[in-house]
Amino acid sequence: MRKNLIATTTVFFALVSSVALGQASGTTGTDAATGASLSGTETTAQPSATKDIVDTAVAAGNFTTLQKALTEAGLVETLKGAGPFTVFAPTDAAFAKVPKKQLAALLANKELLGEVLKHHVVSGNVKAADVIGLKTAQPLGGGDIAIKVRGKGDKATVTVGGKSKVTTADIAASNGVIHVIDNVMIPADIAKKLR
Repeated sequence: MRKNLIATTTVFFALVSSVALGQASGTTGTDAATGASLSGTETTAQPSATKDIVDTAVAAGNFTTLQKALTEAGLVETLKGAGPFTVFAPTDAAFAKVPKKQLAALLANKELLGEVLKHHVVSGNVKAADVIGLKTAQPLGGGDIAIKVRGKGDKATVTVGGKSKVTTADIAASNGVIHVIDNVMIPADIAKKLR
């Protein structure tokens, strides 16, 4: 499964080189100060990514909804830019968890869609090892993304935005780093507008 994941996320590695969750070859990220690591979270090192975040996501094949949303919101060129960016990227399975009516309303509203997507992007190259030491991150859309580390060592997990678990960390891209998450982070104020 790891070989499949690496093969499908190679293009996605270019998406977010700014989420410093710690690059390691086949190991979990560990915070030197606390000993916390990303349990159940794959961290992957890429020697030198040549594809940007968008091209990495497209090549991965499991971010088609994210790709469509980025296009609809007019954010493709931004994420193809110099960066660096850290992207907390929801998979197609994560988008499938959003109620159909709410997802349709979100995709139909370019302004709100842009706000939600910007909530998944942090300026800079934040790796797994760095995320473990943070309580919050400031996304491009403003506000804060809560970061919670539960457990220690190999049993630790990282959750962002309240309920989105980082399932794969440190996918390198030429302009940033990608951290794959299992839920779409929709801020409460935007969720109310989508009802």
